[in-house]
Amino acid sequence: MSIQIGDRIPSATLHEGSPKDHVDPAEAFGSGRVLIFGVPGAFTPGCDKTHLPGYVGDHDKFKAKGIDQIVCVAVNDAFVMQSWGASQNAGEKVRMLADPAAELTKKMGLEVDATAALGGVRSKRYAMVLQDGVVTHLEVEPDGFGLSCSLAGSILERI
Repeated sequence: MSIQIGDRIPSATLHEGSPKDHVDPAEAFGSGRVLIFGVPGAFTPGCDKTHLPGYVGDHDKFKAKGIDQIVCVAVNDAFVMQSWGASQNAGEKVRMLADPAAELTKKMGLEVDATAALGGVRSKRYAMVLQDGVVTHLEVEPDGFGLSCSLAGSILERI
C-alpha cells in the first residue's frame, strides 16, 4: 500500500551530494512545510525537460505559499543527482536527494518496475506536501510516469 494523506514520512537513508552524506527524511522533514517530488530518473526526458525545471522555475511561488523547502528524490546515485541539479541550476531552490537502493521509495509504496526502460526499480512520479513530517497533500501519476498531476503548476493550483 502506498503512503497516504495523514501518514508520516518514513525514516530511510538518502544521500545528498555524496554517498557519505546521509539524510533521513523523517528527521530532515519533520518540521515545517516541505514539498517532495519524486521522479523515475535523473536526466530522463520528462524529468529533465519538464518536471525538475518546473519546480526550479516556480520556487518563489512555492515560497509565497508557505513551502519551506522543495526536495527532488530519485532512485539514482548521489553523484548523478548532484550533477543533474547543477545542470538545471537547482542550487538553493531544490534539494537533490538520491535514493540509491529505493529504500524510501519502497517504504512509501511508490516503486515501479522500470527494468525495460531504466534498468530496474524506480520511483513513480509523484508530489507530496508534508507539514511537520505528515503528508497533507499527495499526487501520484496514474500510470507512474505521466506528466500531469505531479507537475509544479498543478501542485501550485492545489495547495
